[in-house]
Amino acid sequence: MDNEEKNLIYKGIPLPKAVHSSESLKYAEDFQVRDDDVFVVTYPKSGTTWMQEIVPVILSGGDLSPIQTIPNWDRMPWLEEKRALHLLDARPSPRGIVTHLPYQLMPSSFSQSKAKVIYVTRNPKDVLVSSFHFHGMATFLEDPGTFEEFMEKFLAGKLLFGKWFDHVKGWRSSELKERILYVTYEEMLEDLRGAVVKLSRFLGRPLSEEAVDRIVEKGGFESMKNNAMSNYSLVPGEVFNKDKSEFLRKGVSGDWRNHFSAANEERFNSVYREEMKDTDLKFSWDEN
Repeated sequence: MDNEEKNLIYKGIPLPKAVHSSESLKYAEDFQVRDDDVFVVTYPKSGTTWMQEIVPVILSGGDLSPIQTIPNWDRMPWLEEKRALHLLDARPSPRGIVTHLPYQLMPSSFSQSKAKVIYVTRNPKDVLVSSFHFHGMATFLEDPGTFEEFMEKFLAGKLLFGKWFDHVKGWRSSELKERILYVTYEEMLEDLRGAVVKLSRFLGRPLSEEAVDRIVEKGGFESMKNNAMSNYSLVPGEVFNKDKSEFLRKGVSGDWRNHFSAANEERFNSVYREEMKDTDLKFSWDEN
């Protein structure tokens, strides 16, 4: 299957046919959001798997069984993917749901609900590097080509779910107010305990000190990497070629420095400044 056959275009954004279909996307459009639904929203490779590890345990009051017994793609399914059709409607509340959808493509029932959103942002240079390696190991995605070629696609919004800048700005300019909590991948790396406490308070699920300790211990990158329910080791090799890269690769901030040339960095920074010039968004990586 060549690159053109691997993707479908949905309202202007490319999506892999292996996990999306016209039926699954129609389901997402018409999805009936409940007031107590919890959405984790990310641009791809920004911390989705990490949130699938933490949020279900918070929603269960600190019980670790969701991450010990349920694969992450079932414990918090993607709204827009094929599996959602068979999982979400019958699921009891509160439902934990992940999505990569831009704000304007969320179901119409979402804006009328009281559902809460956790939006995770990550340094786009690290997002680019992580996505580059993912495209190299996921056989259902288009070949990444050279790093420079892949970077140009990223900057132009020709990768999965469109342009990073549009995704981040779209969710920031929404009218969600107290319904949304913004978290960065970097602050979770720096202070996971503080992030867990903030998440639990936002979700109205206060936790005991012991429960927070359990989540921090089992929700860290190394624990997640060794958890068969979370590290995608259950996925066949013909889908994820682990000889090329692990799904959970490093879990660090700043790995982009190992991939960017000086010219790459200058090019990326130039586009970043232009794309973000009319916003008041400030991130920790803006100085790096």
